[in-house]
Amino acid sequence: MSNKQLAEDIVGLVGGADNVQSVVHCATRLRFKLKNEEQAQTEKLKNHSEIIQVVQSGGQYQVVIGSHVSDVYAELINVDGMQAMSEETSSTEKEDGKKIVSRAIDVISSIFTPILGVIAGAGVLKGLMNLAVFLGWMSMDSGTYQLLYTAANGIFYFMPMALAVTSARKFKTNEFLALALAMSLMSVEFLNFAAGVAEAGGSLTFLGIPVVFSAAIGGYSSTVIPIIIAVWLQSYVEKFARRIVPNFLRIFGVTLITLLIMVPLTYIVIGPLGLIFGQLVGAGYQAIYSFSSVLAGAILGGFWQVLVIFGMHWGLVPIALNNLATTGMDTMIPMSLAGVLAQAGAAFGVFLKTKDTKMKGLAGSGTLTALFGITEPTVYGVTLPLKRPFIFGCIGGAIGGAITAFNGVISYAFGQSILTFPNFIGPDNDTSKVIASIIACTVGFVFAMTMTYFFGKVNAEEQEVENLADEKSKTALEEDVVSPLAGKMVPLAQVEDSVFASEAMGFGVAIEPVEGKLYAPVDGEIVLLFPTGHAVGMKTASGVELLLHIGMDTVELNGNGFVPKITQGDKVVKGQLLVDFDIDLIQKEGKSIITPIVITNSKDFVNISATESAHLDVGDQLLTIEK
Repeated sequence: MSNKQLAEDIVGLVGGADNVQSVVHCATRLRFKLKNEEQAQTEKLKNHSEIIQVVQSGGQYQVVIGSHVSDVYAELINVDGMQAMSEETSSTEKEDGKKIVSRAIDVISSIFTPILGVIAGAGVLKGLMNLAVFLGWMSMDSGTYQLLYTAANGIFYFMPMALAVTSARKFKTNEFLALALAMSLMSVEFLNFAAGVAEAGGSLTFLGIPVVFSAAIGGYSSTVIPIIIAVWLQSYVEKFARRIVPNFLRIFGVTLITLLIMVPLTYIVIGPLGLIFGQLVGAGYQAIYSFSSVLAGAILGGFWQVLVIFGMHWGLVPIALNNLATTGMDTMIPMSLAGVLAQAGAAFGVFLKTKDTKMKGLAGSGTLTALFGITEPTVYGVTLPLKRPFIFGCIGGAIGGAITAFNGVISYAFGQSILTFPNFIGPDNDTSKVIASIIACTVGFVFAMTMTYFFGKVNAEEQEVENLADEKSKTALEEDVVSPLAGKMVPLAQVEDSVFASEAMGFGVAIEPVEGKLYAPVDGEIVLLFPTGHAVGMKTASGVELLLHIGMDTVELNGNGFVPKITQGDKVVKGQLLVDFDIDLIQKEGKSIITPIVITNSKDFVNISATESAHLDVGDQLLTIEK
């Protein structure tokens, strides 16, 4: 049965989309909050061939699917009537437990991610045009240049309009109303009027209230902060308007009231304050840069990819765009470029050294994508799993960033790739900064590549895992699973979760840990790492599949108290640390810390026996699997 058909069956059997209040998923199950659980056909769900179990606990209606639950969930939210509900879930339930910084990063990334590719592409086009002008292939006075400049500069000039749409999506307000608000800020007629008033020595007012507006700098073109704040406030004004406008007038009444309030408010208050805030942000960054540009370059170049991993780079992207909007230039972009290209160097070092065909392919493609500014496949697929190459890439980025800052490299457009070096050409066609940046990035690239090649241990760790796996697969009729935790052993039947207790997920045992560290019980691959870090799935070379589930209902903690030390796809060795977790925090939240260790494909084996020891240390014999 396809995942799509299964998803449709589940929605129908829980009472239809109208009966679903919210739905999320953990490592193995769909967790519904139903408006009326009596409408759900529980017995039919339990008897469904693709459903392992149904659990009604803690106000949740849980449908146990197995390790492929994320695939079923992806189909489920596309079932008729479920899409809007799933979006609402993601914006309410998940954010309740987030900290302020996490929420801010989430808002920023949601607003800027949709347009980042367009901005990067336009930045590359600007760089190529600068190069063409420098080489004498194109004149700035030609129609060709002007037309291409329009293509490259359009997204930057009309930035408020693009951000209005993405902000409206994030703040759940009318996109076209937000666009109308942005268009009012970009009005050429008002810009010309304001310029005329200024030339005549007059003052601009609205109902006698002064309007601070600078036509000389192009008004609000290219600005970032004012429109985001304005759309955020619009979301509240629109809700207010919907409450007071009768239904038969809503087709125009809501828009009328919102525009009458928001346009003057934005011009009189939000816009000027937003511009001031943007200038302060730019001045603050410049103060840090002026204090020690080399130190700033080393930190930004060295830690850029670390920030990317945690999503914290989104806090810096608006600063760079704001710098471009307010001053026409930015120093952050060239420094971070050194960090990007250093990871490419580390990946290239892996490509040159590794004997593993699959890894060589990943490293080769990862090198190319990083050179063109896309580092996620490089970092997550190559350098970070191997650890040392990632560290060497960060050090190379720090060196390159420091050299970049020392030479005062400035970017005049957004973009981080080898195609954006021409963006560093000065207005007077000065190429010295381009050369300095190329040298800096080359030094970082070569350092990371060389260190990875000679000291990266690219083959040693892989070979250790492969040799151990091969030895077991060739000679073992048995496979041992050691304890991943230190603590008291608990029979699986005594676990309070009936799905585990009934062995519906497979045979295994449970441990009540005394230390918040989960280690690998076997050599193998991490085939599942739930985003919240509370559940890990492993598979050995001989095909044994394990699920390590820290605590009961701990998915509800939204990752709070869990620090994974591995990523999905990693190859690990027995005894390697997988997850750090906070026992005290979990218990304070009212959750059990009893951790099941389950062989999810136990039916594939002749026999599985568990140790009789009551107390276990990490590495003690836990399970013996007969094949």
